[in-house]
Amino acid sequence: MIFLLVLFYVFFPLVIIYLTKKSSWLNKLGAVVLAYMVGVFLGNIGLLPTMSEELRNLLGGKAFLPEGQLTEYMRQGILTEADLLPNRIAHLQDILMTITIPLALPLLLFTLDVKRWLHMARRAMIAMVLGIVSLLIVAIIGFFLLKNHIPDAWKVAGMLVGIYTGGTPNLAAIATALEVDPGVFILVNTYEIVTGFGFLIFLMTVAQSLLNRFMPPFKSALAQEHLDEIEANSEEFEIRLTRESSVQMAKALALSIAIFAIGGGLSLVVAPSVQMVTVILTITTLGVVGSLVPAINRLKHSFSLGMYLILIFSLLVATMADLTALFNIDFFHLFLFVALGVFGTMVFHVILCWLFKIDTDTTIIAISALSFSPPFVPVVASALKNKEVIISGLAVGTLGYIFGNYLGVTLAFFLKAFV
Repeated sequence: MIFLLVLFYVFFPLVIIYLTKKSSWLNKLGAVVLAYMVGVFLGNIGLLPTMSEELRNLLGGKAFLPEGQLTEYMRQGILTEADLLPNRIAHLQDILMTITIPLALPLLLFTLDVKRWLHMARRAMIAMVLGIVSLLIVAIIGFFLLKNHIPDAWKVAGMLVGIYTGGTPNLAAIATALEVDPGVFILVNTYEIVTGFGFLIFLMTVAQSLLNRFMPPFKSALAQEHLDEIEANSEEFEIRLTRESSVQMAKALALSIAIFAIGGGLSLVVAPSVQMVTVILTITTLGVVGSLVPAINRLKHSFSLGMYLILIFSLLVATMADLTALFNIDFFHLFLFVALGVFGTMVFHVILCWLFKIDTDTTIIAISALSFSPPFVPVVASALKNKEVIISGLAVGTLGYIFGNYLGVTLAFFLKAFV
């Protein structure tokens, strides 16, 4: 089962790429969106075994239990043999998530022109600040509306800050800092994943055309002739396996692996609470530095190879989304608070960006970076068909990682005074 799942995650993206090349409708939909649709479908029709409630409670925010620990719980009768395979699948998914994005990010950054990003940096930073302001407004409003219906609503408000400044990693970090009950954390995380998936699909499909109706469209920092050149040479999945292209991709992949290794090595010498930030900052910085080296910037198919890894990641994440959570809402007010945090913040964010005349693509990529963390930036940028916003998104997402935990804990203890 594990071996077949590895084959599916690694090779099915090739099928998706083939289908988008053969069908103009699927090509318009986009390979990333198609990967999400296939993943959600397969993840919710009963093909993959699900974790027991006991195992979920024991995880306490972790992706899986170490094999030895799981065996000990089985010996004590707390868990059963039926929990073995779901835990191993979760372990596999965690490994693939750990590998794909750190390898993909440098590959995507190598081909970018950093000088162009400097023209967009101001807009991206304004969009980030507006997003954080929107988040704080919605979290405070939600707290006062629902505090009488949700135990420890001040803690939930703090966790919502984590959701909109870095996704699950910040959510888990803030929950740990606030000593949130594991059951509440699991519910908030589940509701965030389910609502977040619908939110992500919206951002990757209709958001751009919808927001373009009343917000300024994205304007490239390039001259038109350069845009035409990029359009002709930057097909996301246009890889022709010749000897030359294979050598070029091997060089790009080797550099990406080296950068990943450096980032991983540095994360081992810092506190666990900042390990993820260290990895993302290191990989992003070295990827940007690599893009400034002409020999690296000209590596053919680097971007395509990075997007292939993004497809693996997209398929992987989608199979983990449990849509049944929408139909088993035992804590309606908690779900309402999470949904308000996700969608309410987006509405406020869009309104503020409109008032400040921030363009559509920068707004969407800022929302994506804050809501889903830096790894999802290339995913959304691909759906927008605009790789120029990737560095902006990574910068916004990384800063969200850094400040999110501080904001979440501070807001929670501030609201505690009103309980």
